[in-house]
Amino acid sequence: MSIDPSAVIHPSAVVEAGAVIGAGASVGAFSLIGPEVRLGPGVDVRSHVVVTGVTSVGEGTMIFPFASIGEIPQDLKFGGERTTLTIGARNRIREHVTMNTGTEQGGGETVVGDDGLFMAGCHIAHDCHIGDRVVVVNQSAVAGHCHIEDDVIIGGLSGILQRVRVGRGAIIGALSMVTHDVVPYGLVTGPRAELDGLNLVGLKRKGVARSDIQALRVALLTLKQGEGTFIERARRLGEESESDYVQRMVEFITGTSGRSFLVPK
Repeated sequence: MSIDPSAVIHPSAVVEAGAVIGAGASVGAFSLIGPEVRLGPGVDVRSHVVVTGVTSVGEGTMIFPFASIGEIPQDLKFGGERTTLTIGARNRIREHVTMNTGTEQGGGETVVGDDGLFMAGCHIAHDCHIGDRVVVVNQSAVAGHCHIEDDVIIGGLSGILQRVRVGRGAIIGALSMVTHDVVPYGLVTGPRAELDGLNLVGLKRKGVARSDIQALRVALLTLKQGEGTFIERARRLGEESESDYVQRMVEFITGTSGRSFLVPK
C-alpha cells in the first residue's frame, strides 16, 4: 500500500494493501478502495463508494456516494480473468454510477476519457471506450463494447445497444433506444431512435464555422437522398467535400463497424 502523506483518508474507510493513493487525494467515510486500485493526485472519493478491480482513476476526478467503480463485468462469459478499468482526469462520477472492467473477449479493458460527467444512476459496461467531455445523463446505460467518441451527450433514460458506435459531437435525446451507429454531429431522437438532423446547438457552442455547419447540412441531405447505398453516398462525399467536419463524418461511416447506421428520416 502506498498512500501519499498529503492524502486524507477517513478513519472508517478501508484502503486495502496494495492500493496507491496519490497526492492530495481523499477517501470519504465508509468507502472501500481495493488492493489494485490507483487513485491519482487530487482524486476525491466521497463516502460509501466502492472502487475495486484493476482500476486507475485520473487526477482530479470526483466520485460521489454509492458509486460502484471497477467491479467485474455483467457478462455471463466472464471467467475471472484479469481485466482493467482506466478512468481519465477531472471526471465527475455521480451517485449510484456503475463502471465495470473489461472482458477477455472484448480486449480486456474499459476506458473512460477526461472531463466527463456521468450523472446519477448511469452505467458504463465492460469493454466500452468513452471519449473526452462525454455527458451521460441520469439512468442511461451504455452496453458492452460500445465506442462513444468525444463531446457526445446521451440523454436521460436512454440505452445504447452493445457494440454501437456514437460519433464525435452527436447528441442522443432522452428516452431513446439506440441500436445502430450514429454519425458524428448527429441528433438522435425517439423511443426507437432515428437520426433527426444535426446537433446544431453543440456545433454552435463549439464555435464551428457557419460554412462547416452548412457543409454538414448538405452532407446529411446527400446521405439521405443521393444515389447508391448509404456507404457509396458517404464515399462520394469524401471525394467532393473540403470540410474537415464532413471528412470526419465520412471516415466514421466508412470505418470498420459490425452494425448499420441510423439514417436520416
